[in-house]
Amino acid sequence: EMLEFASLGAKVLQSRSVELAKKLNVNLVTRSSFNDNPGTLITKEENIMEKPLVSGIALDKNQARITLRGVKDQPGIAASIFKKLADENINVDMIIQNVGHDGTTNLGFTVPENELERAKKIMEDMHPAENLEYDKNVAKVSVIGVGMKSHSGVASKAFETMAAENINIEMISTSEIKISMIIDESKSEQAVRALHKAYELDK
Repeated sequence: EMLEFASLGAKVLQSRSVELAKKLNVNLVTRSSFNDNPGTLITKEENIMEKPLVSGIALDKNQARITLRGVKDQPGIAASIFKKLADENINVDMIIQNVGHDGTTNLGFTVPENELERAKKIMEDMHPAENLEYDKNVAKVSVIGVGMKSHSGVASKAFETMAAENINIEMISTSEIKISMIIDESKSEQAVRALHKAYELDK
């Protein structure tokens, strides 16, 4: 769970420290450098008696979305696109592909905003420029919690909350303990506040 937070931009821990703690099966303690308070213990999931449904909301504004329209809907196309990006050490995060029609489909994905220009150059070498769209005014909001593995309704509450705030969800990805949504960056802070309230994290 903390690895998800760290990888999604939470500033408390570096993701590498969480990876090592998990691999070596050691506990982590986060403490303030300004006082002697005991801090927060981070331990194995099995050691936690009560698993909160949602532990927190993470916000990552270092996101940019690329959309390729009219991509040939055939085996190997996606592989060639993402291999080119991987060869340039560009990290791809969320990916969405529409159902194909007439032999073509649309493919969208996100990259770190500071790598958008390099990614654009690669895409323009592979795909007609008129069929490419870029948007760096997006942010990723994530709902995280180990409790969602055994409870239904977490995703629907997130989507209902976004709808109530009139915030459009542009992309969605999920895992056992995480739901991530790409939204307009200008509404990202509003989304975080609304989700905190919806999951009663503001109490």
